[in-house]
Amino acid sequence: MQRRLLLAGGAAVAALACASPAAAQTDTAVLHAESGPIDKTTQTEDVRYKKDSAERMTVPVLLSGHGPYRFLVDTGANRTAVSRQVASQLRFVSGAGAALHDAAGVSNVSTATVPTLQLTRKEVRNIDAALLESANMGADGILGTDSLRAQRVLFDFEAQTLSIVPSAVPDFKVEPGTIVVQGARKNGRLVVTDATANDRPLTVVVDTGAQYSIGNAALRRALLGSKALGPAYQVELQTVTGDRLAGEYMFVRELEIGGVTLKDLLVVFADAHTFKTLGFDKKPALLLGMNAMKAFKKVSIDFASRKLRVVIPEHSALDLKLAARLR
Repeated sequence: MQRRLLLAGGAAVAALACASPAAAQTDTAVLHAESGPIDKTTQTEDVRYKKDSAERMTVPVLLSGHGPYRFLVDTGANRTAVSRQVASQLRFVSGAGAALHDAAGVSNVSTATVPTLQLTRKEVRNIDAALLESANMGADGILGTDSLRAQRVLFDFEAQTLSIVPSAVPDFKVEPGTIVVQGARKNGRLVVTDATANDRPLTVVVDTGAQYSIGNAALRRALLGSKALGPAYQVELQTVTGDRLAGEYMFVRELEIGGVTLKDLLVVFADAHTFKTLGFDKKPALLLGMNAMKAFKKVSIDFASRKLRVVIPEHSALDLKLAARLR
């Protein structure tokens, strides 16, 4: 039987290549802004997130003082998106348009200028946001790295809160079970190369916008040589543009990232355009989705320092067995 999974963010909004030279320059500035001066005026603030029926997390956002609207937080998208319905309601000015690269391929989308966007006490101004259908996003919008640049994103899954602070602000206090993994940046995303799946090396892209972890064809070929892959089940992925992409999901016996091992992880294998956009289509790679990250007590994603910090639950050893199986 075929199942359908709704995917947002990095699995869907992999990257946005602007359609005009002027917009392209803006995008370049966005992608490199996080390495510039750090804004120290933002104060630490916890935002309580809300889960929908698909276990995706949204946070309240004010747009030009209106709202709140529910936005998905996506560290895998380098551009913020807003629903056409909200943009029309608030009468946002149309932008130049953009080419959107998602899991299914490339499509041209309209854009609009969002005068102000406010998640914490500090506003982000004049965002050229992609316009998408709210029904396809499953939310009123998506927060991309252009709204989160030079920041650190902290998910506290026990308290069900999300904190967004400048990278210069000290991270959460070291507590038992804290593991820090050094990564790198690729197209604005946090990438970890110190990783293996069933003892096969791979590259991991941290992607809070993907509901489930997604592996490429090269990873599937590498793992088929082992007997630790479970049976394959057909699945259909739906991107934020409404496009469909066929795939198979399996349970990978062990995924190790920086010394932390996740067991029996559900991974969807699909020929996603996202991997080609990142240059990871020829070697084993994985988009680490929320089904993996929710195994931890806390997850901190710091783009400026290129670090992934996790806290293992007190009741767990370093080997974590995930219970996130499709019903």
